[in-house]
Amino acid sequence: VEVLSSVASGLSLSLFRTVFAIFAFATTGGYSGTTHITVKCPQTGDVDVQAVFGYPFRYSHPFKVPLCNVSQPNTTYLQGDYSSSAEFFVCVGVFGFLYCTVTLIIYLGYQNVYRQTSRGPIIDLLVTAAFAFLWLVSSSAWGKGLTDVKWATNPNLLAQLYINSEPGEFPSMGRLNASVIFGFLNLILWAGNCWFIYKETPFHKDTSQPATMEEEGVPGP
Repeated sequence: VEVLSSVASGLSLSLFRTVFAIFAFATTGGYSGTTHITVKCPQTGDVDVQAVFGYPFRYSHPFKVPLCNVSQPNTTYLQGDYSSSAEFFVCVGVFGFLYCTVTLIIYLGYQNVYRQTSRGPIIDLLVTAAFAFLWLVSSSAWGKGLTDVKWATNPNLLAQLYINSEPGEFPSMGRLNASVIFGFLNLILWAGNCWFIYKETPFHKDTSQPATMEEEGVPGP
């Protein structure tokens, strides 16, 4: 019964890890948004200017800002390169998803081989603990990177850079906020999964073995 309960717990946690890993890298890697400013010129009236940005948040998409006294618009770019933290976060998510897929196959089809020696659970424990640490680092880095992205795409900031400009519609950041939340949820899941894997290793069995032997050695009344 204890073995079946442990297997069921491992399978359920692996499924949750797989789903949350997909949500984490999908909400970041597939993101695209726009920020707006409005240029007010007496000759042409109000002109809505859109600046497109998206993953990996290395701003190379030009956008044109009309100048009231000049016929040719000014071609400019959003400032900043926040690709390192975003790509690191997505990379951890993708590799975490691949590892979860492998462990699900092992848990479902090769459980006897997995439990036959202590090497399998020990390797699983080390890799899971490593991924828990990577989720902590990547989620923290991407959280800071997202703050910088919001600052660089803030219409209030962009409107201050151009004459006769006013801030327009703010970009929707709901998906990116969710990606950070999913990152820290993955941290909790992977760290919690370490305990269930630890119970399958000889480290846990060795600590519980003396108590079991002592109970068996106590003579009856």
